[in-house]
Amino acid sequence: MRPFLLTTLVMIAFAANSVLNRMAVGVAGLDPALTGVLRLGAGAGVLIALTLARRGSAVLRLPPRVALAGMATLFLYILGFTLANGRIDAGVGALILFGSVQITMFAAALIGGERLGRWRLIGAGVAFAGLAVLAAPAGGAAVDPLGAAFMVAGGFGWGLYSLNGRRARDPLGATAVNFALALLPALAWLALRGAVPDPTWGIWPALVSGAVTSGLGYALWYELLPIPWTVSGMI
Repeated sequence: MRPFLLTTLVMIAFAANSVLNRMAVGVAGLDPALTGVLRLGAGAGVLIALTLARRGSAVLRLPPRVALAGMATLFLYILGFTLANGRIDAGVGALILFGSVQITMFAAALIGGERLGRWRLIGAGVAFAGLAVLAAPAGGAAVDPLGAAFMVAGGFGWGLYSLNGRRARDPLGATAVNFALALLPALAWLALRGAVPDPTWGIWPALVSGAVTSGLGYALWYELLPIPWTVSGMI
């Protein structure tokens, strides 16, 4: 029962990222780039501290190709996810995100020549059907197309990030490094936006999303599943 309860807690934490980022960007009006920087910075701080305390600095050394791919795909997720949360509701956004992740990983399995069972095919079909339903007008109203496109891009980045993570020996250490490295393009994004409006109360949900529901959520996830990243892209 204890692993089940802890797994449920982790899933709630990961799902809460959609709510927290929607609060920060869509409700409080916090700048999307600043939201991304705060989330990545808080997450990197927590993850690096936990990694150093539990496993030492050796696991923070990643092969350059793995580190660069992790940085790029994580930033793509943060970029799309954060921009989308300024335009669409958290619930709809989460469904689009998870559907996009599943389709991305399913496509990668096909390209990689993996043998796909009946249930995997059914799951991919459900994910694709869900995206089609969400993108279609409902009662005269449709999901904001640009917001949906941003979220699909975020899901694509998340899926690729999870696939890249399979090459990491220590998932907690690799996640810490990736969060820290992804700060670089996030800071460049923030700088390119020029004058950023004054921070709002949205900084708090952004920080909680990084430090708690992402950082601590990942740490607990890897305690429950101490294996290479098969389904560990829950960011």
